[in-house]
Amino acid sequence: MRHVLAVCGALFLASAAQAQTTSVAFGNMQQDTSLPVEVTSQELSVDQETGIAIFTGDVVIVQGEMRLAAPRVMVVYSEDQRRIQRLEATGGATLVSGEDAAEAERADYDIDTGLVVMTNDVLVTRGLNVMTSDYMTVDLTTGSAQMHGRVKTILQPQE
Repeated sequence: MRHVLAVCGALFLASAAQAQTTSVAFGNMQQDTSLPVEVTSQELSVDQETGIAIFTGDVVIVQGEMRLAAPRVMVVYSEDQRRIQRLEATGGATLVSGEDAAEAERADYDIDTGLVVMTNDVLVTRGLNVMTSDYMTVDLTTGSAQMHGRVKTILQPQE
């Protein structure tokens, strides 16, 4: 009886651990994170001392095939202010790569690593299929993503 309970407990823990993190493909290609970053917005505020630029109002960022949109995006430059280190999109961010799209309250994009971390109520759509989670890490250089927290998937049967 102890052995059966131990096996059942191990299976439960293994399935619970699997439910907490899910790997998925994101986008239809690998993104070249060395490509130029184009930003459009309604307004721009720049602080030369801190190396921070804040774009507001229908902000759209495009880099290669990747598109990131949000009401507000803070751009943090390197210490020498010659290159962008990271982008912080807040107020509801949408990341689109190929036919895949993800929405969350916030998206932080580290240009050097090619990682986008989306947090707070992540919703991913891949065709008719939908996935949700607490947060998601997208690796643009490999075209893969890890969904973390309470992951829920709704799969539509193909016609």
